[in-house]
This record gives sequence, structure tokens and C-alpha cells, in this order.
Amino acid sequence: MVPILLVLLLVLILFGAGFAVKILWWIALAVLVIWLLGFLVRGTSGTGGRGRWYRW
Repeated sequence: MVPILLVLLLVLILFGAGFAVKILWWIALAVLVIWLLGFLVRGTSGTGGRGRWYRW
């Protein structure tokens, strides 16, 4: 009985990890798109050059 429970626990952990990794890939893709859009549509600074759109 214990080996079956361990295998089921391992399957649940691997399924959860796979789901989490897939979600993290989608989040990373969304952040990349937002960053690229912000980079492309950033405003100009007072000196006529292109300014930074982020704060760091």
C-alpha cells in the first residue's frame, strides 16, 4: 500500500510541477511582450532624446 501511495504522490508532484512551469512560461511571455511594448512606445525626454520608461 505504501509504494502505491508514494507513486501516486510522485505523479501528483510531477503533474503540479509541470503545470507550474507551463504557467511560468506564459507569465514570462507576457512580461516580455509588455517590456517590448514599453521599449517601443517610450516617450522622449526634455532634451530631445529618448527617455527611460522604467524607474530603476
